[in-house]
Amino acid sequence: MFALRVGLDLQSLAIPLREALHAAAGLGADAVVIDARGAVRSGEFSRTAVRELRKMLEDFRLRVAAISYRTRRGLVTMDELDRRVDGTKAAMEIAHSLGANVVIGTLGPLPPPDSDSWQVLAAVLDDVGRHGHRVGAMLAAETGTDGGETLAGLLRVLPEGTLGIDFNPGNLVISGLDPREAVDALGAWILHVHASDALFGLTNSRGVRVPLGEGSVDMPALLGALEEFGYRGYITIDVQPADDALRQAATAIRYLRRL
Repeated sequence: MFALRVGLDLQSLAIPLREALHAAAGLGADAVVIDARGAVRSGEFSRTAVRELRKMLEDFRLRVAAISYRTRRGLVTMDELDRRVDGTKAAMEIAHSLGANVVIGTLGPLPPPDSDSWQVLAAVLDDVGRHGHRVGAMLAAETGTDGGETLAGLLRVLPEGTLGIDFNPGNLVISGLDPREAVDALGAWILHVHASDALFGLTNSRGVRVPLGEGSVDMPALLGALEEFGYRGYITIDVQPADDALRQAATAIRYLRRL
């Protein structure tokens, strides 16, 4: 088993950034994921703000595993698409300035491959990917409603280095999908991993999130599969925002450290 580098997604803590960084360090995280739509605002992040945040990270001995720029409508919906594309590009610049090279984003449910929407999405991702090459960061699409083979079909038609994958197994379970099959299909493109868990079919035929280790996600098996693909990136804790989010995060980190 490869040496785990544990991250913590700060968005799930729902507390101010400095307080969240202090908490992450206290919990023993190696790195953090910072939300570019909340904790720092893409388009409003000055050089002074970069220096101040880098100093805080240094003080807490933390690195940035990734910057997140998740949007509800992703990059498939046409309405106000330019604004979301511009925000994604700005998040890439923030990531690079903070020493990270991954931006976690959402695509939305993929359209049929023979549709006009598919062609538009491919063109948007090509544009975003070219920007990423220029600034030194890459978009990683968070797994969710689409299966591994469906996503792989998109990745195969894009130029190499355009798009990666943020592997979130809990999201897949919630949608009734198999995380192991997704790793097998997407392993070569996985840039970042969220450690999450879920059980399927408990409410309204959909899954629900549960604490890490208490659902149907076989995390040890997934880590083994990721190792076969040479994955050496961060495994980032992703808890549900709640009054006990810090306790959830502490328990999840202990769980990972014991694997």
